Amino acid sequence: MPAESVSAKAFARESLAVLDRITGSAGDDVARAAGLIADCVRSDGVIQAFGTGHSQAIVLEVAGRAGGLVPTNRLSIADLVLYGGEAPSVLDDPLLERESGVAARIYDLAGPSPQDLFVVISNSGVNNVIVEMALHAKEQGHRLLAVTSLSHTRAVPAAHPSGKKLADLADVVLDNAAPRGDALLELPGGGSVCALSTLTGVMLVQMAVAEAASLLLASGEQPPVYVSANVPGGFESNLELEKRYAGRIRRRAS
Repeated sequence: MPAESVSAKAFARESLAVLDRITGSAGDDVARAAGLIADCVRSDGVIQAFGTGHSQAIVLEVAGRAGGLVPTNRLSIADLVLYGGEAPSVLDDPLLERESGVAARIYDLAGPSPQDLFVVISNSGVNNVIVEMALHAKEQGHRLLAVTSLSHTRAVPAAHPSGKKLADLADVVLDNAAPRGDALLELPGGGSVCALSTLTGVMLVQMAVAEAASLLLASGEQPPVYVSANVPGGFESNLELEKRYAGRIRRRAS
């Protein structure tokens, strides 16, 4: 790729082209994902969203944001400290997410109900804690929605002892269409710059939430949706909605 193709305009052009492609081609998968979300809400379930690294940006789109569904939880490795009594220094280990048993501990701390839906997000789909969470959720009988890059996951070997990848375990996969390694623009001297998976992942999950809201409305149900806390009455309205899920959803400063 010539040097002039590495620019703000180039990233906008290339990323918008991918967004246009996935919004046109992912309809069936988005509809299936929306069905899982709507079924979870109808059955008084909670959507448990988990990711590591920059995938946490998409977890934040799923759980506890204005315009998003109320029955949602954000799960993270930090839960070991916030809710599990571990010393903060445990998070200093950059290889913690590769340790066996971490995902099961995070799961137990969340205390999910059988009808809860797990949304697990990972661009590569091979990280040990990601696959372990997906395996554990399925073993416990949960439905599983994955957001991952099929291009990336197909290009790298499985890292989990089971030989499984996130996409192998999910009931529905939303392919974020990010390239292997995530970065979109090739540099003349080698390597690439500007990651794509956050943009496309956000688009896919918001499309799925929108479609789930449509399904709920079509069956005469009002979607339980957050109002911005920064509009008059929003904070109070949200507290009222959260009462239905008392003890099952967690909200913390962030």
